Amino acid sequence: MRVWIVFLLCLAGKALSAPVSLLVEVGTNPVQVETGEFDEAIEVVEDVMAENPCLNHHCKKGKVCEVDDSNTPMCVCQDPTTCPEPAGEFEHICGTDNKTYESSCHFFATKCALEGTKKGHKLHLDYIGPCKYIAPCLDNELSEFPLRMRDWLKNVLVTLYERDEDHSLLTEKQKHRVKKIYENDKRLQAGEHSLDLLALDFEKNYNMYIFPVHWQFGQLDQHPIDGYLSHTELSPLRAPLIPMEHCTTNFFTQCDADTDNYISLEEWANCFGIKEPLPKFSDKIIIVFVCAIQCQYPWEYVKYDKAV
Repeated sequence: MRVWIVFLLCLAGKALSAPVSLLVEVGTNPVQVETGEFDEAIEVVEDVMAENPCLNHHCKKGKVCEVDDSNTPMCVCQDPTTCPEPAGEFEHICGTDNKTYESSCHFFATKCALEGTKKGHKLHLDYIGPCKYIAPCLDNELSEFPLRMRDWLKNVLVTLYERDEDHSLLTEKQKHRVKKIYENDKRLQAGEHSLDLLALDFEKNYNMYIFPVHWQFGQLDQHPIDGYLSHTELSPLRAPLIPMEHCTTNFFTQCDADTDNYISLEEWANCFGIKEPLPKFSDKIIIVFVCAIQCQYPWEYVKYDKAV
């Protein structure tokens, strides 16, 4: 018996004196890692978790974010060839250079590449859709423009008020203002009217036209909301004014009294003969009006997300 005990103790001693590497295969113990492997694992995790400097770096339209050699984000002009293919002709844009661009992305990328040049300074988004021939605007037509547009804006608001059953087209404050116009017996009904009648109605019912003119400015002043209208912000208004479309560019140019390529609220109001104190806009709904042949009034309305 003593012999067996001595024999077992000898075996145990040999086992304890053996190198660890012979007892446990590297990798079978999750705590045991070869030298160098742990450092490499940390580097991989850091690469994955490192935040992209461009994630929170905003660039204006026509530019994209890139990082320089020091990993600092910067905005550079986008290559038009990297723009997504347009889904259809409805994405086409007409520039003031009378050239059709495949999309707003292609337009702003091209404009960015022309920054600092005379051509780039003059290039603006003219209207949404492919370019088309527009007849010259005669002087007498240009003088008619504010009269007809004032009347149109008033009728548009009345139409929205009549159809706003689910309270999604006008805010309560706006509806309260339009209700006064809608219920006024002196309101000139929608229809084809002579210029003399439109001018006379504006003179006699001046207060009916103040809110519609101010309201339309608020509808367009969206990107950004800063009290000024750019060429881009004015572009959605061109589509509904088909009967007067050939005069829109001339009219908006005429409104820009200080020729800074932006129309302020004061300049806008003056174009329509409105001299009242200027309001502060809030609770605005982006609405674009498009011509509809079969509708009750010359223009119908649709909601539109203005992204250009």
